[in-house]
Amino acid sequence: MSEGVERASVVLGPDEGRRYDMGRITAVFKADGAETAGGYSISEWWLEPHTTGPGAHTHAEDDVFYVLEGTMSVFVGDQWVDAPKGAFVLAPGGMPHDFENRSDARAGALNFSHPGDFEQHMPAIVEWFAEHPAGPTGG
Repeated sequence: MSEGVERASVVLGPDEGRRYDMGRITAVFKADGAETAGGYSISEWWLEPHTTGPGAHTHAEDDVFYVLEGTMSVFVGDQWVDAPKGAFVLAPGGMPHDFENRSDARAGALNFSHPGDFEQHMPAIVEWFAEHPAGPTGG
């Protein structure tokens, strides 16, 4: 056994976690903050067909996207890439990035954010999407 382990294990079934609904986008947080001692954040992001994301943005955290289902279009650096199921995209901290679903099917990605404590931003993100609904991509 490891000494000094004070955190509890986390075991979640499919679709379990802390859910944030943002219209055509849903985020489900699996672990963050206290569960990871602020080390990383893990969440699923699901977008309905033809749904825009938050728009190009930057933040200090690294963002890793692993596509679980469908094809996610991801803006990283200065280009858009179509990332099908099984694709991996790393946007280092400070690099402009965005994501959207330009396809006819639902798409989802597992997101790792390092360092963690990203979930604390979710209430403001939910509020932002309420004021700026994720709409059709036009594609």
